[in-house]
Amino acid sequence: MSTDYLTPAKALAVTAFLGLFLSACANNNEIVGFDPNKDTATPASQIAFKNINPAISMGGAYGDMSKGGHGTFGKFPANFITPVHTHTGAYHGVVISGTMTNPFDGEISPPEMGPGSYWYVPAKSVHATACVSATPCQFYFHADEAFDFHPEE
Repeated sequence: MSTDYLTPAKALAVTAFLGLFLSACANNNEIVGFDPNKDTATPASQIAFKNINPAISMGGAYGDMSKGGHGTFGKFPANFITPVHTHTGAYHGVVISGTMTNPFDGEISPPEMGPGSYWYVPAKSVHATACVSATPCQFYFHADEAFDFHPEE
């Protein structure tokens, strides 16, 4: 795995992630409500993706990721890594396209995950999330709690 995928321009975009992420989540009225007693089918073409910064976009499957339980699709550009961070709550993720890694707590050679691969991040686990392929990555994640982002210093 190469570690040269965070250029200065991407670093600036990721820094903008911190402020824009929360405001985008708070204003994300496009996420579909979920009724566990109702059949639901949403074609991919109907999932509304919103850029939460210049590099990352999110689209809701159900719930509101800023308020509680949710299922959310994410897109990362090729050769992109987030800053090292934690989340208040745990979440589960599945790779849809591209190749991703989740370096946990300074891990040097995390497993590369292709489509269909699964990962889990416990609450407050120090990690990064990366798209390490030459093509963009798409993933799905779900959690029982609101999604937040706390950079590690």
